[in-house]
Amino acid sequence: MNPVVHFEIPYQDKARIAAFYQQAFGWQMQMLGPEMGEYVVATTTPSGPAGPTTPGAINGGFFQTKPDWPNQYPSVVVAIENMAQAIAQVHAAGGKVLGEPMDIPGVGQYVAFHDSEGNRVSMLQYLPRQA
Repeated sequence: MNPVVHFEIPYQDKARIAAFYQQAFGWQMQMLGPEMGEYVVATTTPSGPAGPTTPGAINGGFFQTKPDWPNQYPSVVVAIENMAQAIAQVHAAGGKVLGEPMDIPGVGQYVAFHDSEGNRVSMLQYLPRQA
């Protein structure tokens, strides 16, 4: 079984969205720079090096909207073991992968897809963790 491990929400104003979720819910924000696509990591629950310490809790992030990207809506990210196999399974189940997987430095490989209903969802194959 592949769990939901992350959520994503698009933004137009990085400082504004970070301030909103920090003020409204007390989330901690980590503002990344241009080398990471101006991504904002949101820590929503107590977390350690391997992620949330509360079973079932997830963290998330915010991505900058781009005029040429499809379906920039809030979505969830599913952890997968093998990107090529997961892509094949998405296609076989009636989904459509949006572009090619991209490497996220220090994290793993990521790609978005449409499910059978046209919802934008993403999947992530984590890099092996160092001991």
